[in-house]
Amino acid sequence: MVPYGELSREQLLRMKEELEKQYEDVKGKGLKLDMSRGKPAAAQLDLAMGMMDVLNSSADLKCEAGIDCRNYGVLDGIPEAKRLLGAMSEVDPDSIIIYGNSSLNVMFDTVARSMTHGVCGSTPWCKLDKVKFLCPVPGYDRHFAVTEYFGIEMINVPMLSTGPDMDLVEKLVSEDASIKGIWCVPKYSNPQGITYSDETVRRFARLKPAAKDFRIYWDNAYSIHHLYEDDQDFLIEILGECAKAGNPDLVYKFTSTSKVSFPGSGIAAVAASPANLEDFKRHMQFQTIGHDKLNELRHVRFFKDLDGLTAHMKKHADIMRPKFEAVINVLEKELQGTGIGSWIAPKGGYFISFDAMEGCAKAIVAKAKEAGLVMTGAGATFPYGKDPKDSNIRIAPSYPTPEELAVAADIFVLSVKLVSIDKILESK
Repeated sequence: MVPYGELSREQLLRMKEELEKQYEDVKGKGLKLDMSRGKPAAAQLDLAMGMMDVLNSSADLKCEAGIDCRNYGVLDGIPEAKRLLGAMSEVDPDSIIIYGNSSLNVMFDTVARSMTHGVCGSTPWCKLDKVKFLCPVPGYDRHFAVTEYFGIEMINVPMLSTGPDMDLVEKLVSEDASIKGIWCVPKYSNPQGITYSDETVRRFARLKPAAKDFRIYWDNAYSIHHLYEDDQDFLIEILGECAKAGNPDLVYKFTSTSKVSFPGSGIAAVAASPANLEDFKRHMQFQTIGHDKLNELRHVRFFKDLDGLTAHMKKHADIMRPKFEAVINVLEKELQGTGIGSWIAPKGGYFISFDAMEGCAKAIVAKAKEAGLVMTGAGATFPYGKDPKDSNIRIAPSYPTPEELAVAADIFVLSVKLVSIDKILESK
């Protein structure tokens, strides 16, 4: 395919005229399609419906420790739930605290606690002149929203094919004691689907931060969310690497079953060093007498163990894989070689990251919305919603039906072409 930039003005105008006819036809259909967030489809949620039946009024509601899960108690989670999420997180159950039903909530609480009471005895962040976080970009908008909510200054760090630019991370963290954390989605990152290389993980573990209360916020949200059984990314385990590097307290590792069982009704956990866990529990005792043990028990009775989780996620992959492939196939067929967009075909996770020509992302998203397709707002993958190049767009294929997704992909490509042609025409 000839790059659009090499076409003459006359060729581009003829192409634009034909594309505009197609676009008007689509607009006339009054479509209402949604590719805005990475929500599981109904078919994925149906996979976990058996969980609703594992507990009933005649069920034994005591955990293996003999504790009645209907009552108060057990601050850090029932033993079998710690074992299940410990296996999912690749850590010893003793390194896990089970929280409520959302890892985002755990991360929010962790930042809030650091603001009001500090980290392991350090000065509360609210009493400091400046608090900063590093933000790999493009990245997860909800992470950025948390730090923005607390007035924490966010610093962009470019994502490379191996993970964050570690030369920059190491430099910034070692020189600036006001940098207190970094957001990370290390496996099948949101939105690019990149998995951090072994060397990147080890460089994180060997960081020498100027701030003793600096922590890596390691959100391993997609640890078992593979698309292919025989072609999966591998991520080395960060807590073990931190311990080997003599930095056991450097990382908080978050996980949940939100996109495994039911979003908002899963179980969440944090894995960390003994010192960090004690710091968590010291504050948790004022927040709760114990999280939802019935939900913990329900999950354990349904999934049983890591093998059960893995088998369940293969069923998710069977639903997700065709959707990802459908979008990638349309992108390759319609845009490969045009020079007006690039993308990564991920092996797991929930998103496809698309980079349009500089200065085009907002216009593309607006164009798609006008035709009946709602997408994540352009700029959402950057702190403060400001993409310096106005180029990155997050595509979320999970929620639409396969039929809806085929139409949505066509609308997206049509929008990309029209906006890109206008951009190129401006320079001719």
